[in-house]
Amino acid sequence: MRRLGLRARVTAAFAIGALLLSASMALVSYELTRRTLLDERERTVLRAAYYDAAVVRAGLNTENPDVAEALRALDTGTGRRPLVLLDGEWYARSADNGLTTIVPDRLQELVSAGEPAVQRVRVNDHPVMLVGVPLSESTAFYEIASLRELEQTFQVLALALTAVAIMVAGSGAALGWYATRHGLRPLTAVADAAERIAAGDFTTRLAPDTDPDLTRLSTSFNRMVDELAGRIDRDRRFAADVSHELRSPLQTLAAAASVLSRRRENLDERTATAARLVADEIDRFQQLVNDLLDLARGDQPVHREPVDLPELARRACQDRNLPESMVQVAVGTPASWRVDRRRVTQVLTNLLDNAERYGAGAVAVRLSHTADAGVIEVDDEGPGVPMEDREVIFDRFVRGRAANYRGGGDGTGLGLALVAQHAAAHGGDATVGDRPEGGARFRVTLPGSVA
Repeated sequence: MRRLGLRARVTAAFAIGALLLSASMALVSYELTRRTLLDERERTVLRAAYYDAAVVRAGLNTENPDVAEALRALDTGTGRRPLVLLDGEWYARSADNGLTTIVPDRLQELVSAGEPAVQRVRVNDHPVMLVGVPLSESTAFYEIASLRELEQTFQVLALALTAVAIMVAGSGAALGWYATRHGLRPLTAVADAAERIAAGDFTTRLAPDTDPDLTRLSTSFNRMVDELAGRIDRDRRFAADVSHELRSPLQTLAAAASVLSRRRENLDERTATAARLVADEIDRFQQLVNDLLDLARGDQPVHREPVDLPELARRACQDRNLPESMVQVAVGTPASWRVDRRRVTQVLTNLLDNAERYGAGAVAVRLSHTADAGVIEVDDEGPGVPMEDREVIFDRFVRGRAANYRGGGDGTGLGLALVAQHAAAHGGDATVGDRPEGGARFRVTLPGSVA
């Protein structure tokens, strides 16, 4: 399972914290409000019930008491319904028939014992409050008060508090996102600087006065870049100096080997074989020196100019006795690319040589383009490149497991490193994948090379 990033975790923490806090406050507010309104409603119902009971008692204390008339004399409105239990017989208004069945037995027992009682029950899924008031030993007054409006008020209050909790949680998430965005801005600057340095821009530095709390980090980072740039520059100068110093003796050795090669027919078999091996190793040594010099010049800026890339690719194939028909140009791909001719020539040369050494020969060179980049692909029909080797083969002096295929062991281990370096100099990259028909497919992307 993929772990969330720091910004996502902080934002989620702010949102969850705000939600928990707002939910707790909403629950407390709801419960306090509910109790307050219920208590107030209960007191109001009790006062009204006692008043109505007093009116009914007065109406029944006559020579000819009329229970129905006494009940009709009450001003209960639509929210309260009175009942009278007299000598075991229920009396109610004509519109209130059937209400007597909702009075619980326990409530009747308490009132019959001479104790006023209150109970909340639900009638037809609506809450009501029952108030029982004893009027005499044989008479009891009951009043049923509806709590439906109060329940609707509670529902509206719950919806309002829930909406507030959600809005507070959203505000917390927004605050967390804002805080992390500004809090992580210095780290973003460090990451951007590291990416530029990895791309070869060793002039990148962090401003030490951007954030007082990160002065030490900025200073240490800049010192690290200075040390890294200095070391790389020293290594580059060393490689260039050594390569230059080796060129003179190599040229002398190459001349001597050439003399031996021309007189090979006058030599015995063992001497001729030794002369051939010396000439081959000198050629390989010269190629290694040239590659080292190219690596040492890798920090030079790219000199972009219009280049007929299909023609350049055909010429590279022709120089290696490969058919020009191997070059395939995708429909809509312009012939003129703005690239560094020297670098792209070496990209094509090294990819074709790599296919010859380790991939049983190149079978296609395809030129295409994306929205803003040119793409060079070279296919071979060799054994392919294992997944675990697909990145390391672009490192210096590294050859993949296919290096021994068909006896291919005479490479310098710098060809693909130069391809990757030239692609990076153009702002692109070099990758390798599988060819659908079998073999490897090397892909070089050159941003900004096609209009």
